[in-house]
Amino acid sequence: MATAEAAAGRTVTTNIPARLDRLPWSRWHWTIVIGLGTVWILDGLEVTVVGNIASRLSEPGSGLSISSGQVTGVAAALYVAGACVGALFWGRLTDRYGRKKLFMITLAVYLAATALTAISFDAWWFFLFRFLTGFGIGGEYAAINSAIDELIPAEHRGRVDLIINGSFWIGAVGGSLLSILALNTDFLAANVGWRLTFALGAVLALVILLVRRHVPESPRWLLIHGRDGEAEEVVSGIEREVEREQGKPLPEPHGEITIHQRRSVSFLEIGRTIFADYPRRAVLGFSLFIGQAFLYNAITFGFGAILTKFFDVPSGHTGYYFAVIAVGNFLGPLLLGRLFDTVGRRVMISSTYLLSGLLLFGTAWLFDRGSLSATTLTACWCAVLFFASAGASSAYLTVSEIFPMETRAMSIAFFYALGTAAGGISGPMLFADLTGTGKVGDTVLAFQIGAGLMCAAGLVAALLAVNAERRSLEDIATPLTAVPEKAGAAARGGGAATRDATPPPPSSSSAA
Repeated sequence: MATAEAAAGRTVTTNIPARLDRLPWSRWHWTIVIGLGTVWILDGLEVTVVGNIASRLSEPGSGLSISSGQVTGVAAALYVAGACVGALFWGRLTDRYGRKKLFMITLAVYLAATALTAISFDAWWFFLFRFLTGFGIGGEYAAINSAIDELIPAEHRGRVDLIINGSFWIGAVGGSLLSILALNTDFLAANVGWRLTFALGAVLALVILLVRRHVPESPRWLLIHGRDGEAEEVVSGIEREVEREQGKPLPEPHGEITIHQRRSVSFLEIGRTIFADYPRRAVLGFSLFIGQAFLYNAITFGFGAILTKFFDVPSGHTGYYFAVIAVGNFLGPLLLGRLFDTVGRRVMISSTYLLSGLLLFGTAWLFDRGSLSATTLTACWCAVLFFASAGASSAYLTVSEIFPMETRAMSIAFFYALGTAAGGISGPMLFADLTGTGKVGDTVLAFQIGAGLMCAAGLVAALLAVNAERRSLEDIATPLTAVPEKAGAAARGGGAATRDATPPPPSSSSAA
């Protein structure tokens, strides 16, 4: 793959970021949301189906010699491990080769791995392709969140990002209902139903892949990588389309930025930017990801096992309960998302984390007392995850907007991988062991650990969260390629087309 066809190394002054941020919401933006955001539906489908069919896979006649604990423990951890490795691998390539190339490739990897999971004939094959499915999904997190933030106007970025990441739970609803059908042996044989669920995921991925062909490369990425002519062409095309829809000229953009174009950023510079230039933001990113990763990857993977073990819910009925929880999860980002752009990031991130943690402590106390049934436990989880899902989605929003453009995809990948490795790999393994004992106290302990980490992350957010609402990405974190004496141009004035400036030596990032 070639990094850039045009020569890099020139210094240009441009108003392209301001032109993107001043666009009103339009059908074109819906195209972006559908083309890029719907992949989280597939992720939700994957995780939920595997959790709900675990008991069926372990039964005789399933076609696999595997235990329920291996599905919710080993396979779940391998899926998350694959996502962590994939995030780092694809994240680096996304910053280097562009958003569009990578979000096409990573979806293709997911599609192939999911299809091959459907034909599993032994546990090792199932484990291998669960890892590779996660490997593709991990790359999606970096490429998609980068592209979305760089294409969506600043005024809408928070709510759109939250709702897109929260759409995971639409897939979870579908996965829950699909698992009910897959586990019903009156309709499908025990060794066929679960295979069809994975095959359906591959079909949906193919449809999304076709839609994505119409999503352009990020103009911000093109601009920095010496392809400002292409960036101008993309933005002009978007403006013409939006003007036709609005029936009137767009308002004038306000703000310019001068950058020194370059092809790539080294790992050393990425590390120095994250840890030396933005140490407080680094602590914030780690805290948010560790808290949400443990709660979701540890507890939701084992929810079906809790219902069957402690409340004698038949394995074929767990999907109904999880569908209810999934609806509550999606309603959180949907209903609270707007507040992240109005009330503000700091207040909303900290409050959603703290509220979900405190409610989870309350759920653990009620569970320990024996005061809950399968129905009331589900109701408690709906309340917990209504806030937790908005908080978890805000973790992706946060790390995708608080670091410089040139490191955006790698920053998302880095925090996702390390935070998820801490909570998402150890979480399912630990939780599978705790719930596997059948002791109430062990399950209560798992709930309390998740609650404690969410509350801790909420306190960190209250102290360190960045007030990024309705601000341009370049204002939140100055690009590494910005020319120092003109880096503040976005706050001072406007201009028309991208134009060359006298080339000074390249600059490094400024601390914030």
